[in-house]
Amino acid sequence: MGRDDAVEESDPAAAPEQLALIRETVRRADVPRAKPRTWRGAALAEELPVARVVVNKGVLHLDQFFDYAVPKELDADARPGVRVRVRFGAGGTRVRQGRREGGGLIDGFIVERRASSDYGGALAALANVVSPEPVLSPEALALARDVADRYAGSLADVLQLAVPPRNARAEGRPSPEPLPPPPPPSPGTWQRYPSGPEFLTALAGGAGPRAVWTALPGATWPDELARAVAAALASGRGALVVVPDGRRVARVDEALTALLGPGRHAVLTADSGPEKRYGEWLAVRRGSVRAVVGTRAAMFAPVRDLGLVAIWDDGDSSHSDDRAPFPHVREVLELRARNESCGFLLGALSCTVEAAQLVDSGWARPLVADRERVRAAAPLIRTVGDEQLGRDGAARAARLPSLAWETAREGLKHGPVLVQVPRRGYVPRLACERCRTPARCEHCSGPLQAPEERALACGWCGREVPGWHCVACGGTRLRARVVGARRTAEELGRTFPAVPVRTSGRDHVLDAVPGRPALVVSTPGAEPVADGGYAAALLLDGWAMLGRPDLRSSEEALRRWIDAAALVRGGAEGGAVVIVAEPTLRPVQALVRWDPVGHARRELADRAELGFPPVSRMAAVSGRTDTLAAFVAAAGLPPETEVLGPVPLPAPPPGRPRRPGDPPPGEMWSRALLRVPPGSGAALARALKEARAARTARGGTDQIRIRIDPLDIG
Repeated sequence: MGRDDAVEESDPAAAPEQLALIRETVRRADVPRAKPRTWRGAALAEELPVARVVVNKGVLHLDQFFDYAVPKELDADARPGVRVRVRFGAGGTRVRQGRREGGGLIDGFIVERRASSDYGGALAALANVVSPEPVLSPEALALARDVADRYAGSLADVLQLAVPPRNARAEGRPSPEPLPPPPPPSPGTWQRYPSGPEFLTALAGGAGPRAVWTALPGATWPDELARAVAAALASGRGALVVVPDGRRVARVDEALTALLGPGRHAVLTADSGPEKRYGEWLAVRRGSVRAVVGTRAAMFAPVRDLGLVAIWDDGDSSHSDDRAPFPHVREVLELRARNESCGFLLGALSCTVEAAQLVDSGWARPLVADRERVRAAAPLIRTVGDEQLGRDGAARAARLPSLAWETAREGLKHGPVLVQVPRRGYVPRLACERCRTPARCEHCSGPLQAPEERALACGWCGREVPGWHCVACGGTRLRARVVGARRTAEELGRTFPAVPVRTSGRDHVLDAVPGRPALVVSTPGAEPVADGGYAAALLLDGWAMLGRPDLRSSEEALRRWIDAAALVRGGAEGGAVVIVAEPTLRPVQALVRWDPVGHARRELADRAELGFPPVSRMAAVSGRTDTLAAFVAAAGLPPETEVLGPVPLPAPPPGRPRRPGDPPPGEMWSRALLRVPPGSGAALARALKEARAARTARGGTDQIRIRIDPLDIG
């Protein structure tokens, strides 16, 4: 206890006098009485008195940096990378005592401190520094700028995806001390791939190898991803793994913990909650943790000294962000691999056309097993086509052919049986009733549709198609029909009354099932993992998945089938898969041979012949029907641009919640596809961005949506 404290205790009446003295001293102090958030009359920082700020304003014509004055009181905290609040939109007329005033408060980030400003007028002052924690590094800023330019978007929109909202409690807690690098891992099951150990050795040695990995069927891929991460950590660098959903994050998290122990990696998912997720993100930003596994938003994770970026199952639609400017994880990680000279690993059980192009162009090397190992690991695949269904009328009506019924009955003697049913939404617009070949346009290969029972028309270029006939069998009748998972479960329950039936789908997704005999009915992508693997699998209604009105229908169908079949025990263990689809179709043959890479390469050759992505670059532009054509005409597109459409967009069904990309209620929208050859993608994105920015600056109120390389162009 000090002397002043003793006086205060002995004489309580002295306290009010002391407080009055303090107040009077403060009043007489020679300190500028600055107005809150304007700092009128306040002294500026002596060194670097200007802060360059990116404001949280995603309007394209404001996609630039703005200069603000730095008051002396904020000098210490106003460092590059910190969050700030600034006044924005005041104009240049309200200037008092050298400070611009007015406007509304808005969030932003300081990107640079400068000695002077390029702006000739008075500057507004920083309102305040939200937090002294630097959350935006120069590397993250450069990446966000590249992503914004790649997708014709604004830097502010990308930063909203890259930097999570602040949580004060998480920010106030210190992060743990970083652990020393682990030893290089053993190859483990990577030895099954001829180049697998070499890839790990290169990562552990500090190199940046790039590979497209076609994983063998089975449950070993999480451990193999974990070993790649461990190899990057062993070199003293960081690693980032992005997977499509929380279920697969949990599997990779478990594998990393088993291999490296706790404390070496962070998990970034939306399910973690804002406080925990921001705490994990800060630990990565501060360098306490060098490895990250997470879902889509983790593609921007600020890993220091990045040595490896990895994406699992790049064909999953979850990897494409549904917020502007709609970046795809694969493209963002490619940018990071280039910018930071780190390793790149694209892994999947299947193979996308984009992955095949990376190998074909020489940008990445293939990482595949030899055919003998593939045949040993894959289950036996058998097909049921129209000819067999025609000889089995009762089975065709029940959608469970005799071969499928026998396979399920035999499999139930040894374990669970998986039944995959196309989910709701896998409904072809139109397909041949006789052979189920999708009905497509002769001009652009787009899907044909008959909206409101009108004449046939192309869904891409809008051309009418009178007198359609099937190019495969000559049929003239069309169909569009699919049966859902719930009805399938009911039918199977009647067929196998003594066997439990479980379902996994949109409303309730199972993570795992025990290895006991049971029928597991699942929609694509929701298949649970079975303990010890499934004894058999039935892939029903293959024609419905192949008939999706989209350029990727074959690729997506094969990916879904392989993902399900990979959960089945290998052929040597008696695992069997029956697919109900025409056996002569290319993706069905690729499944029978277990050759996703060959299928992707053939699809890539077809895309090259048709001029569709990824061989070309494409943008989907949508807006009100009466303004879209005028926008496209005035956009100043590259001369080599080919315009497909515009065509009307279907109105969302009444009662369904509005989804991203749906037209506003009551408005009629159309969409045009803009296609350019390789090398012109940057010019196309720049032209569309400038046209939209000019429209916004002129006060245009009609919404125009731009999506570069759309995932779905059907």
